[in-house]
Amino acid sequence: MAHDFDLYVIGAGSGGVRAARFAAGFGAKVAVAESRYLGGTCVNVGCVPKKLLVYGAHFAEDFEQASGFGWSLDEAQFDWPTLIANKDREINRLNGIYRNLLVNSGVTLHEGHAKIVDPHTVEINGERHTAKNILIATGGWPQIPEIPGHEHAISSNQAFFLKALPKRVLVVGGGYIAVEFAGIFHGLGAQTTLLYRGELFLRGFDGSVRKHLQEELTKRGMDLQFNADIERIDKQADGSLKVTLKDGRQLEADCVFYATGRRPMLDNLGLENTGVKLDKKGFVEVDDQYQTAEPSILALGDVIGRVQLTPVALAEGMAVARRLFKPEQYRPVDYKMIPTAVFSLPNIGTVGLTEEEARDAGHEVVIYESRFRPMKLTLTECQERTLMKLVVDAKTDKVLGCHMVGPEAGEIVQGLAIALKAGATKRDFDETIGVHPTAAEEFVTMRTPVAG
Repeated sequence: MAHDFDLYVIGAGSGGVRAARFAAGFGAKVAVAESRYLGGTCVNVGCVPKKLLVYGAHFAEDFEQASGFGWSLDEAQFDWPTLIANKDREINRLNGIYRNLLVNSGVTLHEGHAKIVDPHTVEINGERHTAKNILIATGGWPQIPEIPGHEHAISSNQAFFLKALPKRVLVVGGGYIAVEFAGIFHGLGAQTTLLYRGELFLRGFDGSVRKHLQEELTKRGMDLQFNADIERIDKQADGSLKVTLKDGRQLEADCVFYATGRRPMLDNLGLENTGVKLDKKGFVEVDDQYQTAEPSILALGDVIGRVQLTPVALAEGMAVARRLFKPEQYRPVDYKMIPTAVFSLPNIGTVGLTEEEARDAGHEVVIYESRFRPMKLTLTECQERTLMKLVVDAKTDKVLGCHMVGPEAGEIVQGLAIALKAGATKRDFDETIGVHPTAAEEFVTMRTPVAG
């Protein structure tokens, strides 16, 4: 049976667009459906606008440190509407680029909500289209727990469009989104409290990294409250929010921001019309080739709940396109040694195993750590310290993990990720000549282990 399309992609985020473009480039007839915005979470309400806000928040430190270098500034003024308007303009530009990328690749773009009618048919805007393969790339959606008063809280989706910067912000959560937004609000001048129900934020990151960031954020005056959770939120007559914690304490805020996880976006998708199965957490179950229990339907990106990072979705999109339409070029995605950054202030960059993961995996490890005040700060009053850490296998000398907290950590760790991917040893690091004077050279000058 002839189909209208070889591949019908639902969701024009990073993974969906990558799969569609490359599939079309390989000669397939491809369509993409998108109900919200081109570029998905990352471009519109995720990594791109968040990084722009992080840049904005960082200027407070730059102004503060400038006097040490002889600059005298009038009192700096910050205008939230200007930042948001400029951010919006940039996102609109990127939306246009994504549109051009798709159209110029020969992909048919359908704007509206697509629903799967059967394993080979999609309905959108009252029309039905058949496809040999359907790819679900609908991403995730932030979750706010349904506590009393939850309607008064916001998620990351709304945070990017606030009309004004709140004076008092309560950020709830312990993952990277919570930590990043706490840094943004704090850096831009809001009185910020980060509330997390666990012992310490960033579960899954290296223990040294988590403790070091806690120390640095505390130094900066951020209010960190661990082992704390919200019972209810009540709106006051003046518009402020009274937040009651489970331990009975009460806090006041102008904005309560929840970053407590994301769910797969499968609303009204029509999966009940197929054999697609979901896992215990509600994510789409797929095999190693992103195929669902329904042979003609595939899924990738945040909706499958593996590694929820934009570059991973891009790699998965490429893998799907190659496997279906250019099998001689197919390579499976390697989920080991994926570098990542947390754009907290200061930044975190990490690749490979944490110390805890390495020990749990049975490695005998040697740990190298360096903590130092960056050169840029030596002429200022700022007492921020950078952390660099290497986790090394004692028997093979192989570097298993590399972790950093400090300025431009993501930029530095990206280069080191190539070395770890290639199997670099500590000796390779030691024999690499550093770039002086930089913070990055510390990674090739650490000689004395701190623990084993």
